[in-house]
Amino acid sequence: MEMVSLHDSLPLFSRLVYGLWRLADDQDTSDGRVIAKIEACLEQGITTLDHADIYGDYACEALFGRALKSRPDLKDACQHISKCDIMLLSDHFPDRRVKYYDTSAEHVTASAETSLQRLGIDALDLLLIHRPDPFMDPADTGRALDNLIDAGKIKAAGVSNFKPWDLDLLQAHMRHPLVTNQIEISPLATNAFVNGDIAKAQTLGIKPMAWSPLAGGALFGNSDRATALRAVMQPIADSANVGLDAVAIAWLLAHPAGILPVMGTNNLDRIGTLSSAMDVSIDRQQWFAIYEAATGQEVP
Repeated sequence: MEMVSLHDSLPLFSRLVYGLWRLADDQDTSDGRVIAKIEACLEQGITTLDHADIYGDYACEALFGRALKSRPDLKDACQHISKCDIMLLSDHFPDRRVKYYDTSAEHVTASAETSLQRLGIDALDLLLIHRPDPFMDPADTGRALDNLIDAGKIKAAGVSNFKPWDLDLLQAHMRHPLVTNQIEISPLATNAFVNGDIAKAQTLGIKPMAWSPLAGGALFGNSDRATALRAVMQPIADSANVGLDAVAIAWLLAHPAGILPVMGTNNLDRIGTLSSAMDVSIDRQQWFAIYEAATGQEVP
């Protein structure tokens, strides 16, 4: 597994990231089942784990933390990411009248501390602001993130789903650098390559993360674009003796921006093959053949 640096202040992150947003959806959420998933990742060198406070209607972090209590040795074997600022309508918060974002210093600080408590760890390797907040006070939010880093509660901060101007706004009010932007990128979601998202990351020298890199399974659906993509990717998959999902991930890995795909599944067999994408080589012409099938047109 390739290990990469997001910033000098951080441990190395695995190039493939395991996402735990579906952890509470599994029929079996026992400690043993959760540990089996972590071990399946670690056996392949996938050490970076992606959480968020809201995942599983606020349940996933607690499930993960409960499992870690039985295997505390795994805490230091992983890098832990979490996110905050989305305020879901939920039975856990009956006073909420509307879904909204909260990037106030008070909420960002409290959310980070709650994530640490739920996960049962001393510090998050990375805390991301989950969505750009149109009501954000950037000085307030930036101060909260800086203070969390200074206090050792998080090792670094980043963002998710931010446009370049949102990233610039928050960074202008921080002493510490934002080290990543986690955005939607897949063969069925290619806008980031042309709308400035990837260009901004490359300009800043930060490595973006890609959520839903298999388009939530739509890549294997019956749409015209998915069908066209599979026709282009299948010969590559056959040549490398891997599945189509590995080719889709390898397509992201091939990009010079150094994308870190965030992959999530509860199926232990599928978890065990996530690293097969690292064995697929995509050359420039293959990359553009997939891009052409993805966009439905030749490049100009």
